[in-house]
Amino acid sequence: MALLVQKYGGTSVANANRIKEVAERVVSTVKQGNKVIVVVSAMAGETDKLTKLSSKITDTPDEREMDLLLSSGERITSALTAMAIQRLGFKAMSFTGRQVGIITDSTHTKAMIERVDADRLVRAIQEDKIPVVAGFQGINEFSDVTTLGRGGSDITAVAIAAALKADLCEIYTDVEGVYTTDPKIFKKAKKMEKISYDEMLEMASLGAKVLHGRSVEFAKKYNVPLVVRSSFNKTPGTLVIKEDKDMEKIVVSGVAADKNQARITIMGVADTPGIAANLFNAIADENIIIDMIVQNISSDTKATDISFTVSRADCKKAFEITRKVSDKLGAKGVNMNRDLAKISIVGVGMVSHFGVAASMFDTLAKHGVNIMMISTSEIKISCVIDVKHTETAVRALHKAFNLENI
Repeated sequence: MALLVQKYGGTSVANANRIKEVAERVVSTVKQGNKVIVVVSAMAGETDKLTKLSSKITDTPDEREMDLLLSSGERITSALTAMAIQRLGFKAMSFTGRQVGIITDSTHTKAMIERVDADRLVRAIQEDKIPVVAGFQGINEFSDVTTLGRGGSDITAVAIAAALKADLCEIYTDVEGVYTTDPKIFKKAKKMEKISYDEMLEMASLGAKVLHGRSVEFAKKYNVPLVVRSSFNKTPGTLVIKEDKDMEKIVVSGVAADKNQARITIMGVADTPGIAANLFNAIADENIIIDMIVQNISSDTKATDISFTVSRADCKKAFEITRKVSDKLGAKGVNMNRDLAKISIVGVGMVSHFGVAASMFDTLAKHGVNIMMISTSEIKISCVIDVKHTETAVRALHKAFNLENI
């Protein structure tokens, strides 16, 4: 008998008929002798609908109130899914994040899970009930509702799987697994049978939307095996596990593209200690995540330009913070470019192979794609490019590294 956590995304529970199909899949899994905990997202489009509704009230909604508002979407789905399971003759019970005991910090809209007190889930399973948990949410130390950010239901599922030492966490979505690149951009993208935690973490952070990056971090930390698969068919998915020797043979496993990029540059600041600290501390205080940073130093003027990238959603806020800091530092000015994309190649095999970066840069150059910024890690190389070249870059790199034949 295995303990499984099954998470169903918004498209999987998009309407009443889809919820009934999810219930049938859950019941089928239980009939095979497994114990199942279900985690659900809000129905497709519901979170956007609630966000738009709030914008009709105010342009600057309070984040605490937004958390309470947005958490309602998953609560609706969890109750309806429990009803659908009960309709099939099985015992089920819905739970909110509060009732499950998902305790987070107090960073509203982007909360981090601190612990999971899963006693009620354990009791429900012991009573042969199928728990259906509303994903994406928890509570802080003041009992205020918090949310985990977009894609947070993945985090909920993995956190519960880790807390209860589940045998497998299944992430059901509208795609059949993890692909070498976005099939919508390149039709010859190939579904991978397995991928390492580190590769999946890089892919997720670089724009692949199959799994939330923080959920992969959780899975890696607690060694929770994941599988990404479609809720629309029975096709086997992609297993996300520890790195093995077979994975090291493949130099590049995937190409990721993220069009949600903006670059901010503060120009002509003094090249003295503490300048970067002042700027990035101010941005960090607003819970804005910075990706790439490049500093250019002029030997003649002893001044420097500092460029960094943030998500497009955070760029306005980051720009205003940078502008205020620049006034204090006596900078020459601040500019922003929102029409950028980040294109990346990922693979654990890059650690033991040389010439990968050269091949990437050469490929982009041959296709007329200019590189504005570069960052690297042991298993990835990322370049910031003009957003209009995204599709060209993806296709070119996919072919250059022969990913359709891995």
